[in-house]
Amino acid sequence: MNESMESQIPEFEFLSYEARDQVAIVTIRRPQALNALNQDLLVELASVTDVITQDPEVRVAVFTGEGRAFVAGADIGQIADIQDAFAGREFALLGQTVMGEIAALPLPTIAAINGFALGGGLELALACDLRVASTKARLGLPEVSLGIIPGFGGTQRLLRLLGRGRALDLIFTGRHVSAEEALQLGLVNRVGEDALEAALELARAILKNGPVALALAKEAVTRGEGLELEEALEVEADLFGFAVTTKDMKEGTRAFLEKRAPEFKGE
Repeated sequence: MNESMESQIPEFEFLSYEARDQVAIVTIRRPQALNALNQDLLVELASVTDVITQDPEVRVAVFTGEGRAFVAGADIGQIADIQDAFAGREFALLGQTVMGEIAALPLPTIAAINGFALGGGLELALACDLRVASTKARLGLPEVSLGIIPGFGGTQRLLRLLGRGRALDLIFTGRHVSAEEALQLGLVNRVGEDALEAALELARAILKNGPVALALAKEAVTRGEGLELEEALEVEADLFGFAVTTKDMKEGTRAFLEKRAPEFKGE
């Protein structure tokens, strides 16, 4: 990261931001509360998405937590203080907005789930494109045990990822699942001893590919997800048409024909 970019990073209380070898590493740092998401932390997460977008060196973003939790949930103390439906809705909308901004980042995102990812923590992981869990991770949406429901997008993103039956199993029971069961369910993509290192290994595999192509592939999947197949294929064709006009396409095809590794510039 250059000095100009460093000067633009806000002073975070509950986050750290590091750009390492084209990977942004965002670490949630509220370990005394198992990294629970309070309102201030949610606002900082929204701010860090701007930092990621504006950092020209970053092509993949990894989110993780400090200590023994990824994020153990939303701040229950703040939720307990909510007095009416309007305030509850506003808190949910804040969380949904932040998760939406993470989901909308125009590059691949990975959740490195190093421990507990419960409630709002699992909702944060679901907002990322891919999820890598440590062998000690525990995941779940236990909100019903508190007399509430997931409010930061969990009911909808889990449904789309796992399907109705599996999503409702986790939501209705509120149970925690192990990393191995999460892998079997399709809730996580990979499991490793060290979640961050496994996530960085995945990031390195992604970084070998064209950054414009990665952004377009993410856009195709995201836009096509809610469409009928015929409409979604139109979206794919349009984005493919754009991809073939890029310098990265010319470099990628030329490198293939010349039997060498491509040198993508993101153009």
